[in-house]
Amino acid sequence: MNRINKLFIEKRQQILSIYFCAGHPTLEGTAETIETLAKNGIDMIEIGIPFSDPMADGVVIQNASSKALRNGMTLRLLFSQLEDIRKTVDIPLILMGYLNPIMQFGFEAFCERCVAVGIDGVIIPDLPFKDYLDEFKPVADRHGLRIIMLITPETSEDRIRFIDSHTDGFIYMVSSASTTGAQKSFNAAKQAYFERINSMGLRNPRMIGFGISNKPTLEAAFQNASGAIIGSKFVSLYESTLDAQAAIDMLFEALRSE
Repeated sequence: MNRINKLFIEKRQQILSIYFCAGHPTLEGTAETIETLAKNGIDMIEIGIPFSDPMADGVVIQNASSKALRNGMTLRLLFSQLEDIRKTVDIPLILMGYLNPIMQFGFEAFCERCVAVGIDGVIIPDLPFKDYLDEFKPVADRHGLRIIMLITPETSEDRIRFIDSHTDGFIYMVSSASTTGAQKSFNAAKQAYFERINSMGLRNPRMIGFGISNKPTLEAAFQNASGAIIGSKFVSLYESTLDAQAAIDMLFEALRSE
């Protein structure tokens, strides 16, 4: 069974996923970062593939991506860094990246390398859903990979149900229609969006991401989905400390704060 599906069967609530950008803050820290997060009880990890134009990301992750590229990170190097990761880490690992570098690598070859190093799923924010259905899903299914799709407050109910019926793993529920970045709280409009999606009775579990950085936003995500995805807050702490353990300790402290 795919590790993503296994996680959501075994732990239905309060799942915590962390995003970091491969090659940031240091080129060679990928495996150590994953191992540190796993040892600290993180349930699932998104590994960002750096790209020069990360359109869905805010300033923090854009800067991290740029620095990773300047450090020399490439998709080919990332796969080499992940070759032994399954000797030490059991939790689900997801690659998050944009279409351009994945297509340059070749999608079939990309899927083959994902399977070889133990990647469980992929998030491609700029992948059109029709292309996903027609070209990408059959290849990913053949390799046992989950392609995770995103929904936003602007996604129609018909579209959400269509996504739900044609995907597996979980649905990435973006908290707002803007880019990534920490927020102090989720306003009434976002709460109404969460409640609307809750009432739909979707087949797939959901994870809420974008803006989670403290106790109120974390609790709102836990109350309205299976869990939370934290990116910008961890990335900024990691950059300031250059130490994955210190960054996760500081993140846990922030998540206990109002």
